[in-house]
Amino acid sequence: MNERIKRLREESYETPVTLDYERAEIITDFYRENIGKYSVPVMRALAFKELCAKKTIYIGKDELIVGERGPKPKCVSTYPELTCHTLEDLEILDTREKNPYKVSEECKRVYKEKVIPFWKGRSMRDRIFEQLDDEWKDAYAAGIFTEFMEQRAPGHTTLDGKFYKKGLEDFKKEIDESIASLDFLNDPEATKKREQLKGMRIACDAVILFAERHADLAEKMAKEEKDPKRKAELERIAANCRWVPRYAPRDFWEALQMYWFMHLGTITELNGWDAMNPGHLDRYFYPFYKKDLEEGKITRDWAKELLSAFWIKFNNHPAPPKVGVTAAESGTYNDFTNINLGGLLPDGSDSVNEISYMMLEIMDEIHLLQPQANVQLSRKTPDRFLKAACRVIRKGYGYPSIFNADAVIAEMIRVGKTLEDAREGGTSGCVETGAFGKEAYILTGYLNVPKILEITLNNGVDPMTGKKIGLETGDPRNFQTYEELFEAFKKQLHHFVDIKMRGNQFIERMYAEYAPAVFLSVLIDDCIKKGKDYNDGGPRYNTNYIQCVGIGTITDSLSALKKHVFEEKRYSMDEVLDALKKDFEGYESMRLTFMNKTPRYGNDDDYADNIMKEVFETLFNEIEGRKNTKGGEYHVDMLPTTCHIYFGSVMGASPDGRKARMPLSEGISPVQGADRNGPTAVIKSAGKMDHIKTGGTLLNMKFMPKVLEGEEGIEKLANLIRTYFRYDAHHIQFNVVDEATLRDAQKHPEKYRDLIVRVAGYSDYFCDLGKELQEEIIARTAQETL
Repeated sequence: MNERIKRLREESYETPVTLDYERAEIITDFYRENIGKYSVPVMRALAFKELCAKKTIYIGKDELIVGERGPKPKCVSTYPELTCHTLEDLEILDTREKNPYKVSEECKRVYKEKVIPFWKGRSMRDRIFEQLDDEWKDAYAAGIFTEFMEQRAPGHTTLDGKFYKKGLEDFKKEIDESIASLDFLNDPEATKKREQLKGMRIACDAVILFAERHADLAEKMAKEEKDPKRKAELERIAANCRWVPRYAPRDFWEALQMYWFMHLGTITELNGWDAMNPGHLDRYFYPFYKKDLEEGKITRDWAKELLSAFWIKFNNHPAPPKVGVTAAESGTYNDFTNINLGGLLPDGSDSVNEISYMMLEIMDEIHLLQPQANVQLSRKTPDRFLKAACRVIRKGYGYPSIFNADAVIAEMIRVGKTLEDAREGGTSGCVETGAFGKEAYILTGYLNVPKILEITLNNGVDPMTGKKIGLETGDPRNFQTYEELFEAFKKQLHHFVDIKMRGNQFIERMYAEYAPAVFLSVLIDDCIKKGKDYNDGGPRYNTNYIQCVGIGTITDSLSALKKHVFEEKRYSMDEVLDALKKDFEGYESMRLTFMNKTPRYGNDDDYADNIMKEVFETLFNEIEGRKNTKGGEYHVDMLPTTCHIYFGSVMGASPDGRKARMPLSEGISPVQGADRNGPTAVIKSAGKMDHIKTGGTLLNMKFMPKVLEGEEGIEKLANLIRTYFRYDAHHIQFNVVDEATLRDAQKHPEKYRDLIVRVAGYSDYFCDLGKELQEEIIARTAQETL
């Protein structure tokens, strides 16, 4: 890092996160004055244009890439049209110990006097909870599942490379052509499509206006600037903002600024879950870099400085604050921006280039919370690049994570995507698969699989509340075989998946009707051609995922019941249920038996691993192929973010020996501490799952730092990854840290402010994590050999 990048990094790192009311006030004023005057998509577009016209424009003194969602870095906007925070919410955000959002008295005043009175009963969240039935609410409150879209817009979108070849004026021409082709005689939706397309056109003008306001400010600052070098930079920034995004970028600097305006446009319009992901930035930026380098317009050092300044911009944008259950299961500033490096080009050739290596260098040098990056590793990816990534992993940041590009492509082809679209796609957020720039792949929320077993063991009753929320599948004391128990579990699973999906379908239509994403729709194929919104089936592909949590916990629980109750009859079901009810108090011998004398997932033991496979296939068969409301289908993901902590907190003890309210297993990782046969056994167990049937699986591993020392350590880590991917596995990621360091960080957090660890599909500052999550990470098996 040179001095400029050090200053920008320090500013981004040190600036406290504040909650800003500017967006909320502008959107509230506009809706109050104009509600009912326009169609919904035009109303959304005009409100977006109002934001772009009135929001504060910020250019920092060292910046080379400009633009903020809020009025300054780390100033977080709110979205009252989706979720209107109460005064109590604001107080909690302002005062909570971990990851607070500082809230000014002026913000509280504006919310009290203006924002809350207008949006009460009008926000999407209010409408959703008013209309969902009690059966859904009971299951949701019990922690059977979560629902992302009850407070955040559908998101998890990743952009492709189209807007590096054409500007918003070109998109406007396409919109005009689509309007001109509407068939008002034979198409009953022609009028609706015209309103959507009008909204998309307005949204293009809004982002152009936003860029021009930055050009105006940069020109004003240049006139007042005394330093000749900075004056020239400001003049160039102004020129960049005059050109992009109106037109396609012509060089490397413009390409960086082009993406950033697209990013800001989408996250200012709506707060889609996991914000916005940039896709394959290395392959998009490389042609501009190569051309500028050949023409002598740029040096590698200057390109790296520009790219570093661009990298830091992501860290200026913490996630919008959550409420309720979502705040409980995801209390992080991380907005899950995940950049894909490597992979395959549409023609099937290797995509690694000089920018790929440069991004690894920047990731290592800057090591901020955001953005995070992953390596898409194919059979064609050179080992040199994999080992370069392993050297960054060894530093202990928890990133980059590694994905099997060949498996990711196979997953997309399996569900009907073209080979070219699949190769252009990849993964985003945590681990989820999608066709970049062409797909709405919506994460609907998490499913608490062990909790469903808990309800089954209590014949439909939630033992935490005593409330009947499930089916009466029979008193398990009367089950004579393990197969009877598993059949009861399958019936209970079907019951709760039906409930969740009914809620999903309703919420999906609410967003299509009331919250179209008109600017995002411009950037996703084939919304313009169809005249349909991103939230209403406009994209080429429309996919919904349900993320299943706790495969390790339920596998080990079923393994314990099968072995010790039904086969060996060491304990009766009545004894086990009494032990679970009493949190194993008085049953410590039973608990230790379950923990230590049961075949457990993660040890390459077919007894346990076959149960894991049966549970996975049951989840797959229950969810796979169900139709959503947009012409697409539901598929399965296997990841938790941090929801395994929340889901564990709403459960009693489980038959794997886990105590009440303790975390569940994370991702497809074994139960914390249950894997005792080394890392090879873990990957062999996890490799028995059919990853190609999913849209993403998440495997976490932890190594002691000494294991990865020297080139021998790098060679062994690279070989472990390649071996795992020969099972067609989807993903793997690593923590490289010892327990002593983490324990010391708990005692002396001031000494470890920038200690980053891998949590689930993302990394976070260890000292910003809640105590339960810190303990869960410490409890993961630390491999001491490789």
